[in-house]
Amino acid sequence: MSTKTKRFILPESEIPTRWYNVMADMPNKPMPPLNPATKQPLKASDLYPIFAEALADQEMNQTDPWIDIPDEVREQYKNYRCTPLVRAYGLEKALGTPAHIYFKNESVSPVGSHKLNSALAQAYYCKRQGVTNITTETGAGQWGAALSYAAKAFGLELAVYMVKISYEQKPYRRSIMQTFGAQVTASPSMSTKAGRKILTEHPNHQGSLGTAISEAIELAMSTPNCKYTLGSVLSHVTLHQTIIGLEAEKQMEMAGEYPDLIIGCFGGGSNFGGISFPFMRHTLREGRKTRYIAAEPDSCPKLTRGVFRYDFGDEAGYTPLLPMFTLGHNFAPANIHAGGLRYHGAGVIVSQLLKDKLMEAVDIPQLESFDAGCLFAQTEGIIPAPESCHAIAAAVREARKCTESGEPKVILFNLSGHGLIDMAAYDKYLAGDLVNYSLSDEQIKRNIGELDAIG
Repeated sequence: MSTKTKRFILPESEIPTRWYNVMADMPNKPMPPLNPATKQPLKASDLYPIFAEALADQEMNQTDPWIDIPDEVREQYKNYRCTPLVRAYGLEKALGTPAHIYFKNESVSPVGSHKLNSALAQAYYCKRQGVTNITTETGAGQWGAALSYAAKAFGLELAVYMVKISYEQKPYRRSIMQTFGAQVTASPSMSTKAGRKILTEHPNHQGSLGTAISEAIELAMSTPNCKYTLGSVLSHVTLHQTIIGLEAEKQMEMAGEYPDLIIGCFGGGSNFGGISFPFMRHTLREGRKTRYIAAEPDSCPKLTRGVFRYDFGDEAGYTPLLPMFTLGHNFAPANIHAGGLRYHGAGVIVSQLLKDKLMEAVDIPQLESFDAGCLFAQTEGIIPAPESCHAIAAAVREARKCTESGEPKVILFNLSGHGLIDMAAYDKYLAGDLVNYSLSDEQIKRNIGELDAIG
């Protein structure tokens, strides 16, 4: 009889009571966001018109390593947390690797992804401030689904701008949002000035996260008692996601191991930071040697081929200027099925960590990501979201290196969500209709050149 433990489970009493703020321990703090009109560093109060005040305060907090999780949020977390840590014995066997592969299974949340960890927090802080309406953008729909659930949990009205190509590719994510009571609009739309301008200039625009953010911010700014929320990129979002790594830390102790490599797929940074940053505090405080790998699509390679510059977080230029690795805020990404990763820039924390060589990044072609996703489904029984497939592909690459070297490294990756609502993408992959999209140096150079106008 096998005595090998497959899943490492924490009771709900072990749900963390605080989030971890990695900025407090960073040797070089992220450069400040700037007011685009004055080019002066932002204060938290500058963000109050857009965000709930508590979230704006968290965004600018670079000194407190621990932020208390409100009891009301922790009660909501009990619906699905703590999530399992799983040893991927089947994947290890299929790869013939001496590596020990673990994954944190965030797909068990009610909406099938990690996004709920921040959605519940953001909805709570808006409700506590007396806000009645919130707006947001969503790419593949995981964030929109999570926020629609959270908005209903805290009695808020929600309007979602969903990237048009994903609105068409993923109708069931739209249905999930509407089931929870959200209003969903394909972006770019004719309902905002930003949307009308984009459609006038590009009538067949398929949308981008930058476009949808512009529309959501505009609606929030023009609607009484309304705030904007978002699912990645900004530091307070990643803060809420550190609950993933804090649980994983305890679970790796249960397994009697410590990761040599930690991997997350990368769009704006929330799930990568969520799994990585709690472990990174041991690197920053104690010098612990761990590799942190962000896996992005090669069709949207801001970390591997972008530039570190001040840039807008949206297409219309409504956001503050953020110091980030970017492909340019008007970058039009290819219509890959990992819609949550089609974003032009990286969060300010990750951008600084990459500059300081405390983490690394790889880019993954679309077909390699689906190859890895299918292998994972066949060996571990979970069909992963197209976004998560990028983390799996990076883990497979590293496990194969271990096969060649004979080193039994411990690999931990974040399974950020399942792909059961993404089967149209798998249909296309299985039919041979998906292709790899890669950018020429000339395309990237041309787009980045437009940043010079920002100054």
